[in-house]
Amino acid sequence: MASNHKASASRPVSRGGIGLTGRPPSGMRPLSGNNRVATGLPPGTARPGSRGGPLGTGGVLSSQIKVADRPVTQQGLSGMKTGMKGPQRQILDKSYYLGLLRSKISELTTEINKLQKEIEMYNQENSVYLSYEKRAETLAVEIKEFQGQLADYNMLVDKLNTNTEMEEVMNDYNMLKAQNDRETQSMDIIFTERQAKEKQIRSVQEEVEQEKQAADGIIRNMSPEKQVKYIEMKTTNEKLLQELDTLQQQLDSLNMKKESMETEIAHSQVKQEAVLLHEKLYELESHRDQMIAEDKSMGSPMEERERLLKQVKEDNQEIASMERQLTDIKEKTNQFTEEIRQLDMDLEEHQEYTTLLLLIVIMLY
Repeated sequence: MASNHKASASRPVSRGGIGLTGRPPSGMRPLSGNNRVATGLPPGTARPGSRGGPLGTGGVLSSQIKVADRPVTQQGLSGMKTGMKGPQRQILDKSYYLGLLRSKISELTTEINKLQKEIEMYNQENSVYLSYEKRAETLAVEIKEFQGQLADYNMLVDKLNTNTEMEEVMNDYNMLKAQNDRETQSMDIIFTERQAKEKQIRSVQEEVEQEKQAADGIIRNMSPEKQVKYIEMKTTNEKLLQELDTLQQQLDSLNMKKESMETEIAHSQVKQEAVLLHEKLYELESHRDQMIAEDKSMGSPMEERERLLKQVKEDNQEIASMERQLTDIKEKTNQFTEEIRQLDMDLEEHQEYTTLLLLIVIMLY
């Protein structure tokens, strides 16, 4: 039995499982006929009930062994097999994973180099494109200048072909030169005004910045309660400004819509009639609502009678008060009239006395 165990231990590991024997390879000669195929049992033991030993022997195999506890395959007792597709490496050790990792690294390196080359190519194309774009801008300016010169030459050729006099050409030249001089002066004036405006804007911006700094200083000197109140009011102001902008945009859109609708109505007689009918309908509906409100406000006949009597009494009292005031005014008017008449009489007497004095003075002299 010991020789059998040694022979089985020296065999290579088969696909049946590590440490267990399967079917011997076809190219290997079997051992002598008295030897059995080695199993996974320890040396010095035999299968129960076989010729290797009696039943009930002590030691490792003192407990009963069930065949169902070990998986059985076509090759005998073996371990569990994993699904394999084609010939693969049996032991996935460290060297296998290192090789796999090196292959992936080489693939990534190749792809990175490829992307780097593409990036360099794109950068070169971009730089060339920028240089071409600058050159195109320069050439566009030159083309405009050449187009202006070509237009001048074409005009000159037309003048020559039409047998235009040199004096007329000089007159056109002088007129264009004067026009260009006027435009140049106007451009100079505009440029000067622009510089002045920009200077004013800068000064105003500086003043605004100074005012902001002064306002920030005032805010810093405020008490915490006032600062909190100021922040709340500032937030409210910003919200109101945003709402104002939104409402202004809505108003502008509505005005544009109104103008477009008015234009459409102006070009359509049917729409004009429809607008007139809508206005008339609105007036009638307003009159109806007013009558309904008056009807609802009116009470019973007795209440209406009492209300009218009360109103008549109030009106009578107001009329009596106005009559009294009118009588007082008439009396005052009569009094003023009498005073004016008396003053007129006194004035006439004074004038007569003055005239008499003047006559006496004249007669004495």
